[in-house]
Amino acid sequence: MRNNVTSKKSIYLLLHISLLFSSLSGVCSKMASRHTGNIFSLEFVFWFGLVFVIMFGYAVIWQQILKRMPLTVAYANRPVTLIWGIVWGALIFGEKITWNMIAGALVIFAGIYLVTGDNSEKGGERV
Repeated sequence: MRNNVTSKKSIYLLLHISLLFSSLSGVCSKMASRHTGNIFSLEFVFWFGLVFVIMFGYAVIWQQILKRMPLTVAYANRPVTLIWGIVWGALIFGEKITWNMIAGALVIFAGIYLVTGDNSEKGGERV
């Protein structure tokens, strides 16, 4: 039983690491957009290529997660990438975090909890 709980926690952790990794593709695409004057420039090719590398790695990890986790739980957690986008925007690009963004993040967390929270009464499996 304890080993099963540890396994579920590690899959959940892998899910969130992969979502964090996925959110970095948005950072790379924004960095690439700064070099759109010449799409053949080394900077543009680097950042745009990095988007593809990140999304390829994410796709491979995502498929492994879906083998080990209920689909509803995995997809319910995907909006976390929006929250990471807010964090990256503030840290990397100096964007301002507004109260509306914070409210939106809270709504996302509430939605994730409602979908993936204790659903043992519904006959579901808790991750």
